Amino acid sequence: MDEARITEIVRQVLAEFQAGGGTVAKAAAAPAASPSVATVVPSGGNDGIFGDIEDAINASVAAQAQLAAMGMDMRKKIVSAIRQTALAESRRLAELAVADTGMGRADHKQAKNDLATEKTPGTEDLVPDCFTGDHGMTFVDYAPFGVIGSITPCTNPTSTIINHGIAMIAAGNSVVFGPHPAAIQSTLEAIRTLNRAIIRAGGPPNLLTSIAEPTLRTAKILMTHPKVNLLVATGGASVVKAAMTSGKRAIAAGPGNPPVVVDETADLPKAARDIIAGASFDNNMPCICEKECFVVQTVADQLILEMQHAGAYLINRQHVDSLTKILINEEGHPNREYVGKSPQVLLSAIGLSAPSNTDLVICETAEEHPFVQEELLMPILAIVRVPDYNAAVEAAVRAEHGFRHTAIIHTARIDRITDFAKRIRVNLFVANGPCGAVLGSGGEGYMAMTIAGPTGEGACTPRIFSIRRRVALPGSLRVL
Repeated sequence: MDEARITEIVRQVLAEFQAGGGTVAKAAAAPAASPSVATVVPSGGNDGIFGDIEDAINASVAAQAQLAAMGMDMRKKIVSAIRQTALAESRRLAELAVADTGMGRADHKQAKNDLATEKTPGTEDLVPDCFTGDHGMTFVDYAPFGVIGSITPCTNPTSTIINHGIAMIAAGNSVVFGPHPAAIQSTLEAIRTLNRAIIRAGGPPNLLTSIAEPTLRTAKILMTHPKVNLLVATGGASVVKAAMTSGKRAIAAGPGNPPVVVDETADLPKAARDIIAGASFDNNMPCICEKECFVVQTVADQLILEMQHAGAYLINRQHVDSLTKILINEEGHPNREYVGKSPQVLLSAIGLSAPSNTDLVICETAEEHPFVQEELLMPILAIVRVPDYNAAVEAAVRAEHGFRHTAIIHTARIDRITDFAKRIRVNLFVANGPCGAVLGSGGEGYMAMTIAGPTGEGACTPRIFSIRRRVALPGSLRVL
């Protein structure tokens, strides 16, 4: 992008914003190697937080124009600064998220923050494709969408901001966040913290923005605003539906209900430990966590015993009935009051006292039970006995509800790993490990907080938040 084009973009942005009654200020000067670009700074902004959604969007438009002028090296510096700051502030943000939402565990939220910081891909993900032949060369590069509207969840508030901040800025975008009202303070503080890091690195202000008090009205404006080029919605089914019917290009990460299958060949002590580690993580709020277990009848007793040895708390059928009355509402859905609460809180509600080191409640139910069919987002795992492997897979496919999210299997047979993966058709699949391994926690690969099942992108990276642009040079640059 040459200086004349940059000047024209800035002129258009200024004209549009001044027409709406905004105020204009000079941005901090860009590095000497980059042209200096004026930035629109709407009144009332504070580290990216605005009182009016229009101001937040206009500030984001201006910030993205300035980022485009700074080049790829500046994006690398910004991403590096975000990583350094996010690691330093990880514990504070995790504790704030728990205090703000009343859900989950600070130590596990810190682990999510750290994982998002260290394993979210940056600019290195944007490797262009190139084709050469007798007729020249064509290459495909990754360009920014511009302004992304990101609707964020209450289950993973700070880690989602870190993940999206790194991935979306690496792709050259700015972001206007629509925080979940139940996690507003922790989400806004994460945005403020990262914006300060961006400015210290020499980047423009307001690359990450938000409305101070989100409402249904501001969410609708964000989803339909002509200056927002891409929607990314991470949350429940209603959020996904709203994004997909907004009329905009949308990337939607909806609910999951990940089943775990255990067959008669599995390493049962390891399977027990892995399932507990996954299903108990952050009180089972991540969408990838094991939500229900289907175990072959011949090893069911041993698996349950191994899970007890590993620290799970087994409740009987009478306790299951009592807990169901509390955890499932009249409509048959989870009681939000108990989402993300600890095993101790869940059990105390029915008069039981679990040891302080109990991370997971386990119980036996029928396949039709709501603990199996509903995504509880609570540290309780329903175990269903099935006659054989095929029955386990069929039940798992039914319980997954076609969300195409996550599934897990424990088996010694490679053919069954292959078969289950084909039949369950999920974006994330784990064999013989805890769920987190598929996103780099105890396994290889990158991390993503947005798992786009409904729209098909899967675990999102900077490439997903980019436009693919193809350039042909016929008869040129073919040197062989």
